[in-house]
Amino acid sequence: MASTESRIATTGDDAAIIELQEVVARQRAAFLADPFPSLEERQALLGALAAMLVGHRIQIQEALSSDFGVHPPLASDLIEVLGPAGRAVYAAEQLPGWMEPEPRPADPALYGSGRAFVQPQPKGVVGNIVPWNFPFDLSVGPLIEMLAAGNRVVIKPSEYTPACGELLREMVHATFDRDRVDVLLGGLELARAFTRVRWDHLLYTGSPAVGREIAKAAAEQLVPVTLELGGKCPAILTSDSVDAESVRQVLATKALKNGQMCISVDYCLVPRERLEEFAGLAADYARESMPGYCESGSCTGMISARHLERIQGLLEDALARGCDVRPLEDAGDVDPATRQLPISLVIDPPDDLALMQEEIFGPVLPIRAYDTLDEAIDHVNAGERPLALYVFAKDDAVAGEVLRRTTSGGACVNCAAVHGALPSLPFGGIGQSGSGRHHGVEGFREFSNPRGVFIRGEGDLIEAFAPPYGPTAQAIADAAFGGAT
Repeated sequence: MASTESRIATTGDDAAIIELQEVVARQRAAFLADPFPSLEERQALLGALAAMLVGHRIQIQEALSSDFGVHPPLASDLIEVLGPAGRAVYAAEQLPGWMEPEPRPADPALYGSGRAFVQPQPKGVVGNIVPWNFPFDLSVGPLIEMLAAGNRVVIKPSEYTPACGELLREMVHATFDRDRVDVLLGGLELARAFTRVRWDHLLYTGSPAVGREIAKAAAEQLVPVTLELGGKCPAILTSDSVDAESVRQVLATKALKNGQMCISVDYCLVPRERLEEFAGLAADYARESMPGYCESGSCTGMISARHLERIQGLLEDALARGCDVRPLEDAGDVDPATRQLPISLVIDPPDDLALMQEEIFGPVLPIRAYDTLDEAIDHVNAGERPLALYVFAKDDAVAGEVLRRTTSGGACVNCAAVHGALPSLPFGGIGQSGSGRHHGVEGFREFSNPRGVFIRGEGDLIEAFAPPYGPTAQAIADAAFGGAT
C-alpha cells in the first residue's frame, strides 16, 4: 500500500507538496538512522538556533516591516529575536535534567532488585504550522523544545507573511541540515497537504475554527496534535486596582503588535462606578505617554487590507448599535500602505455585539461594567475558557479567589501577557483555546514519548504471574487476600 505522503493530492501548490513528500521521507529516514541524539548534539543545535536569530537580527526587522507595513524594530529585537534566543539558551541549560530517566517505584517484594523508570525519547518527525502574527517567535520558539526532545522538524510559515517566510527558510537552510529542520513555503493547498501527513506530532497555532478542522484531519491519521488557539482573554480589575498603573499595563499590552496577539487583553471588566475613571486614565496615558502613537514607528500595521477592514467593520458595527466608541487619538484617514489604527475604547457594549463575540485581534478594547465581582467571574465562566486571564487587584486574597474560580490556559496578576514570555512556564490553552503545551519542560515533554522501562534484576517473583500457576502464585494471592477463598 502506498504511504500517506505519496497519496497526498498534488493540486494547487504542486511543487511545494511534492517537496513536502520528499522532505518528510528524508527526515523519517534520518530519524530511523539516528533515533536518539546525544545531549551534546541537542545542545549544539540549540546554540546554533540562538546564533541564527541574533545573526539575522537586521534581516528579521526588515522582513517584519515588509509584511506588516510598519513593525517596530525594537519589538522585533525583544520579541522575535531575543525572546526565542533566550528560550533556546534556557532549554540548553536545563536539558541535562530534562533528559534524565525518571525513576519509578517497583515493589521489591515482587520485583526484587528490578528497576523501573520513564525515559523521554524523541517522537520522530514533527510538523509546525505557524501563524502570521509572530512569524519567528512561533516558528523558531516551538522548534526549541522539538529539537531539545530530539526530533526532526518541518515548518510551514503563513502565506500572509511572505517576506518572513522566505527569510526563515533561508536562515534555516543555512543553519541546519534539511534532514533535521526544513521550511516549506506555500498557500492553502500546502496547508491542507500538511494536515494529511502522518506526522509523529503536529503543532498548529491559529484560530479555533481552523484548529477544529486540523484536529479532525490529524485524527484520521491518529496523529497527536498540540493546538495553540485563541479566544477572548479578559482582564478583571477590582475596585482598588483602577489606577494609572493598571491602566498602563492594559494599554501597553494592547499596543503590542497593535492587538494582533493571541494573549492580548481582549476586553476589560471594570466596576461600574469606576468605568469613567478607567476611560479617563486611558485617555491620559495615551495623551501623555503615547502621543502620535498610531502614526509612529512603534505602531504595528494591520497584517492585511482584509484584516484592517475587519477591525474597522467591528467599530462601525458598534457605532451603528449606538455604542460609546472613543478612539484614544485622532488619527484621520488610514494609510493603506501602513494600515495603522489607533486604540479605541468601546464603553460597556452589549454582549451580543460582534466585538464581544469574536476574538478582536486588533486595537479595539471593550470596557464592560460589572456590579459585583461574582458577576464578573460568572461572565468569564459563561464563555469559552480563554487562553489567558488577567487579574488586577491589590488584595492577594481577592486575586487568588478569582484565579481559583476561573479556568484559563495561563494567567497573570497585576500585569498581562508576561507569562507568555517566560521560558520556564508552559504556554497553551484549554478547551476552545487549545490543548497541549510548549515552552519549558512541559514543551520538552509534549514533543517526547514518555517511554516506560523496566529492567529485571534478581530475587523477583515475576514468573509467578504466568501460567501454569503454582504454589508461588498461590502464596502471593494468599498474602494479598489473607488466605480468604
